[in-house]
Amino acid sequence: MHDHEHSERLASYADVLAGELPDTWTSSHLPPDAKDDLAELADRIWDLDLVTASLAEHPLQQAAVLSRPDGAQLVILDRHDEHDGYLIAAVAPRALPDEAYRAVPEPNGIALSDDPFLSAEQVASDLLARYDSALAQVQHNALGGIQPFQPDLVVLTWQQDGSIATAPIGDHASAVLEAHGFLQDPQSGIYRLSGDDTRAQARALREIGPQLDAIGIGTALQHPADRTAPTSAPAAMPPAPAPARAPVTRRR
Repeated sequence: MHDHEHSERLASYADVLAGELPDTWTSSHLPPDAKDDLAELADRIWDLDLVTASLAEHPLQQAAVLSRPDGAQLVILDRHDEHDGYLIAAVAPRALPDEAYRAVPEPNGIALSDDPFLSAEQVASDLLARYDSALAQVQHNALGGIQPFQPDLVVLTWQQDGSIATAPIGDHASAVLEAHGFLQDPQSGIYRLSGDDTRAQARALREIGPQLDAIGIGTALQHPADRTAPTSAPAAMPPAPAPARAPVTRRR
């Protein structure tokens, strides 16, 4: 049984941890009586290691969820061993199809001490770095990417409705995209630029490339393999060469 004091301790820990992580994070607590929410959350925990092994023996009874404005989420759960502290894992976005996770390694969770200040440093330097990289890869895959994912390349992908979508890599690239009219989907994290005004769209594409290049990020414009290119599309930027991705464990 989870008493009130136990739940309060987890909620307080999550609040402090959220405040110490880079960027802006908010925390919310799911108590034991939120069974449907806990079941849905457990299904989206992005882990095939420590956290999955723990959940196999101890189903999720309560949790704290940390959320970032771009849709990224982390879950903090009880640690059922001889150590004090908690476990923390990444949460897979709801809005992306299962196929997008193929060939992307899980950003497996880690164990945390009972000190949220020390734990924040560990999360920022380890789990968050792996989570952000994995998120960018699955977002790229969800766009039907032909170009293999590269950590220093923004791939802009034409959509059937004439819009352009991309999964940005980091705050600097996101800021450039937002400054040129891209809007972010809060669920998937994918950025889209409307094709309603093709002249404005073409101008944005011309300006984005040099600005990203100035901060060491390349650009490529592509059409998904299963979609036809819109007739009103401006000329595409040539994609940069990229090495093939080695096969890795698939997400279950």
